[in-house]
Amino acid sequence: MSIIIAFAVPVFLLLIVGEVLLGRRGGVRGYELRDTFASLAMGLGNVGIAALTKAVMFGSWVVLYEYRLFDIGDAWWVWPLLIVAEDFCYYWFHRASHEVRFLWAAHINHHSSQHYNLSTALRQSWTTPFTGPIFWLPLPLLGFDPVMILTANAISLVYQFWIHTEHIDRLGPIEWIFNTPSHHRVHHGSNVQYLDRNHGGILIIWDRLFGTFEKERAPVDYGLTKNIDTYNPVRIAFHEWVAMFRDARATGSVLRGAETFIRPPGWRPGDASQTSRELRKLQRPSAATEQTNDDRPRGVAAVPGTPAPTGLANPAHR
Repeated sequence: MSIIIAFAVPVFLLLIVGEVLLGRRGGVRGYELRDTFASLAMGLGNVGIAALTKAVMFGSWVVLYEYRLFDIGDAWWVWPLLIVAEDFCYYWFHRASHEVRFLWAAHINHHSSQHYNLSTALRQSWTTPFTGPIFWLPLPLLGFDPVMILTANAISLVYQFWIHTEHIDRLGPIEWIFNTPSHHRVHHGSNVQYLDRNHGGILIIWDRLFGTFEKERAPVDYGLTKNIDTYNPVRIAFHEWVAMFRDARATGSVLRGAETFIRPPGWRPGDASQTSRELRKLQRPSAATEQTNDDRPRGVAAVPGTPAPTGLANPAHR
């Protein structure tokens, strides 16, 4: 575990306690004890698994660093450059984890809570430590020192903790560049217009550049388009893997089954109508959705949003 994360964990827990004490002010949903314990259990499991996989990942970075294209060094200006580069890698990891089903199977548990609070930030996957590292391999090849990359990873993770809250409203011009609670609430919405949106870690500029940005307008429905209704960490961690293999087997074809793994969530052989892209095409913004809501009280979880389409087996956004 990174030293930064080790020092951050006690702070995370204190902030969670503080948010609990704030209660359900302003119409936010707040905490549900079983849900919070499930999130903490997922986080503990992730820490244990990642401790093993990061050793392998770090070793691969060291090897690739020996073949680096540039000698960047460790001057002060390298740090902001690395933070931006690391966030770029994170954006593509996160976006792919919503658009490729076997990656989604690893990532889905982070979106499985129907609550949105600081404990949700700790609901981390037990399988993304295996599916994610490949996205950061370009960094040592470009010449970034592996120790610096590991530190940048930790900085990104710490930053993303505070954006998991309903208690902070819009933040003005900051939201043009940085990921904020408002942007990330959208990311955790199961409303059709919010599916697969706002993938950035620290920066929101990648979503603006690559067409995946969505502003918070309609009230957010947290969770999955088909919620799993369980607090069992093992089921949370592996339910989508089980569903994916079941769907692959049901195709009756090895090639079609393999295609199930790499197609978007919601895809079926010959039928892409339940993918988030196709669902958005069918939806036309209503007057309620179009309003900016800039002056409304913070209560995005208390008002139901767009209901989940029937038959959608794989939610794509949390």
